Amino acid sequence: MITRSPADVQSVPLASSQERAPWQRQLAGIIRDPAELCRRLDLDPAWLPGAEAGHALFEVRVPEAYLSRIRPGDPTDPLLRQVLPLGEETLEVPGYLADPLQEAEHTPAKGLIHKYAGRVLLIASPSCAINCRYCFRRHFPYGENAPSRAQWEASLDTLRGDASIREAILSGGDPLAASDRQLAWLVERLDAIPHLKRLRIHSRLPVVIPERVDDALLGWLSATRLQKVLVLHINHANEIDEAVIAACARLKQAGVTLLNQSVLLRGVNDSVTALAALSERLFEAGILPYYLHVLDPVAGAAHFDVPDDQARELVAGLRQVLPGFLMPTLTREVPGEASKTPL
Repeated sequence: MITRSPADVQSVPLASSQERAPWQRQLAGIIRDPAELCRRLDLDPAWLPGAEAGHALFEVRVPEAYLSRIRPGDPTDPLLRQVLPLGEETLEVPGYLADPLQEAEHTPAKGLIHKYAGRVLLIASPSCAINCRYCFRRHFPYGENAPSRAQWEASLDTLRGDASIREAILSGGDPLAASDRQLAWLVERLDAIPHLKRLRIHSRLPVVIPERVDDALLGWLSATRLQKVLVLHINHANEIDEAVIAACARLKQAGVTLLNQSVLLRGVNDSVTALAALSERLFEAGILPYYLHVLDPVAGAAHFDVPDDQARELVAGLRQVLPGFLMPTLTREVPGEASKTPL
């Protein structure tokens, strides 16, 4: 069975190639073929059958900017492991589900997810610039949660009618995969809701395509009265190059608070050395560590799991080498709970 990818749906039509911003041209040119990915990275052909099997369930998506940070010829590279499909993804593992966080039960309106008090998550774009193999929304029904502008207006009535909601969270997919025109329109409407105080954006795009942080994006971000928080998703220090640091500097100049959330992944960052290097590199880029999530049990990602006891040992070791302000909170999302659950 072919699982629909976030890339199969677009929130807005793409402009012509002449009209696209540099980041949009990169987005249009991402690697979508597992054979091309293996060839470009000089991987042994033995990896291709597994890559094609995983790709059939959740397609490959890798931007050139991210590809350039991966070591050719090294199947254990921590960045490659995040994007290379494997045959293990086809295995059915007990307890690993299509909707591990039961988000379908918390969708009161099209494109909205309301799980926690005081904040609502908006699926601002069904698309991603990169498909991470452990993504907890790899089976999410984006086709049912990609509102038109008229449908957005109806969905936003949920926020307008609930004065307890203080924070709007743009998510996806990746919300920054939407056009700046669409995002400016949406944020303008959020800005007009008087009881909203904060705008939070969860995105990987400034990391995987740093050119996404351009004048147009900074324009609508700077225009809103809402306090702005951007939660990036970075799992390994090697993901942060000079272009990412420059993009983060521009965001901070626009008054954006930068946080990071990571996922603890076997073979990627499951060592004190890797986690410490990540926190140090984040701070060099002006980003504070926020959460270190244990793996959400999504079907197709069981091979990334790190047992809870090992996760706690890693964090205990991390405390011995890092100051407290560089310590992420080890946490799990438990469906039905009122907040994330610290481990």
